[in-house]
Amino acid sequence: MDWPEGRDFGALPEEVARAQEAPPYNELPEDERRYALFTDGSCHVVGNHWKGKAALWSPTRQVIEATEGEGESSQFAEVKAIQLALKIAEREKWPVLYLYTDSWMVANALWGWLQEWKKTNWQRRGKPIWAAALWQDIAARVENVALKVRHVDAHVPKSRATEEHQNNEQVDKATKIEIAQLDLDWERKGELFVARWAHETSGHLGRDATYRWARDRGVDLTMEAISQVTHELKSPWNRGRWLSFQYGEAWQIDYIGPLPRTRQGKRYILTMVEATTGLLY
Repeated sequence: MDWPEGRDFGALPEEVARAQEAPPYNELPEDERRYALFTDGSCHVVGNHWKGKAALWSPTRQVIEATEGEGESSQFAEVKAIQLALKIAEREKWPVLYLYTDSWMVANALWGWLQEWKKTNWQRRGKPIWAAALWQDIAARVENVALKVRHVDAHVPKSRATEEHQNNEQVDKATKIEIAQLDLDWERKGELFVARWAHETSGHLGRDATYRWARDRGVDLTMEAISQVTHELKSPWNRGRWLSFQYGEAWQIDYIGPLPRTRQGKRYILTMVEATTGLLY
């Protein structure tokens, strides 16, 4: 499947803006750092409702901007944070906006996916992309500011954390929502719900294909969630679809990886499940 960051976009129409890649925060000139914002978002179930929080952190001002509301997912809140950052840059007439995010979905969208989505009228294969109205508003605002984006690795050990990682940790803390202990597992349940939707809507693709299908539509899922969902849905002892087969007549084949490279250079494990028994070989 073609997905945006794997393509050569070629010459884009002049009216379509595209973010450039920003340098590491510690390489920004001192007088440019005031135009840098770190962004993040989170979403949790509070009571009977999803609550989302989008947050920004300005290292030079040492202040946090945040907005809360009814949330759809952590990914949606992350995109709302981008919208909030662009509003600030527009309002204060910044000559440039340096955005730092730990979301590959957000970074890839601003580096190139927006242009693809705009050229296809915010649709993918005839269906609206996820959060289309929000992305359209962001695309319009990007036209008014010089935007540079950098992806920041999250959860780096303190021994290796740079000033950039420390700032990313600040905005991550700002997204935390006070919730009861009883609600803590709902974020995981919400992620599994979205993963199950992506797997079924994409036509029951395999793990990697489902991951690419979701990323192509701006939905940032983990391989772990997709693996759990695909395993549940194809488990023969849960579905009973293999009852008419004899032992050895039907197999489910998949692979695990990429894993750390072995001495022989291998990174994947091929798995085979005998469908009538569920035995793994």
